Amino acid sequence: MTINKKIILKNNPVGVPKETDFEIAESIIPEISENEILTKTIHLSLDPYIRGVITGRHIYSEKVNIGDTIVGRTVGEVITSDHHDYNKGDIVVCSNGWQEYGVTNGEGVRKLDTSSAPLSTALGILGMPGLTAYAGLLVYGEPKENDLIVVSAASGPVGCMVGQIAQIYGAKAVGIAGTNEKCETVINKFGFLDCINYKTENLEQRIKEICPNGIDVYFDNVGGETLNIMTRNLAMYARIVLCGFMTQYNLETPPPGPNLGPIVGSRASIKGVVVYDHYDKQEDFISLATGWLKEGKIKYIEDEVFGLEKAPSHFCKLMRGENHGKTIVTMEQ
Repeated sequence: MTINKKIILKNNPVGVPKETDFEIAESIIPEISENEILTKTIHLSLDPYIRGVITGRHIYSEKVNIGDTIVGRTVGEVITSDHHDYNKGDIVVCSNGWQEYGVTNGEGVRKLDTSSAPLSTALGILGMPGLTAYAGLLVYGEPKENDLIVVSAASGPVGCMVGQIAQIYGAKAVGIAGTNEKCETVINKFGFLDCINYKTENLEQRIKEICPNGIDVYFDNVGGETLNIMTRNLAMYARIVLCGFMTQYNLETPPPGPNLGPIVGSRASIKGVVVYDHYDKQEDFISLATGWLKEGKIKYIEDEVFGLEKAPSHFCKLMRGENHGKTIVTMEQ
């Protein structure tokens, strides 16, 4: 009898999650039924949206209740299969959550080409974050050659892809991040024109210096005061893409919204990007992005730890904004 180790919710977090809000539990691995597969987790993705799922604020996912396994996208190996599309040994992207084994009926599962890129990239630049950046920027941001694209949380998996895709399409990328180390990565590894440390620099002053004629596209991953400042520094007919609200995930009540006057004055458009609306573009995106990766046009960094028991502390680190790159847990095999 094989035991499944998992991480469950112990307490509903108040503010920034703490390690004590989670605990390790064990269960027996269930038998699969007709048209189901059992997968063993290889990599687990930790993402800010999980905080919203825990509090019941996420758009599509049901609330995680006390005692429930924490949700999350995973890369796993098929151990047993009664599904015609999957065989034992296949490597897939699935949603096992924070546990060693998971059973699924195949919905939302994607088989991976293990020769095209490292498996963990299927949870980062070639996965949901990458598709979010691709669809959000190209569909709603509509970058033009020499446009100035400003992106917050620029060293993260979505932000770094937004900036790199912008450059591929002839635009210039400016990043916003929270440490000098992150800003150095954004400039030196991801090729951004510049990066502003919003914690140590005057964000509004620096934006005016870098973008004297205004911002053409602002890709927002944080909300809050950063969004307010960007709306005051838009070029005419600018495009704002709302993607994430990192500054608000740990709040019990949302802060007041931005002043809409400057948005009207600049004739700007605002669109919200939800990745689930764009899975019809996934195949094309993966093909393009895999090529870009092989050609060296896009790069990535991962903030990786080993062992399921590290997931709570690594998630809390992410929610404190202390991660550097895509936050990944690799299981001890």
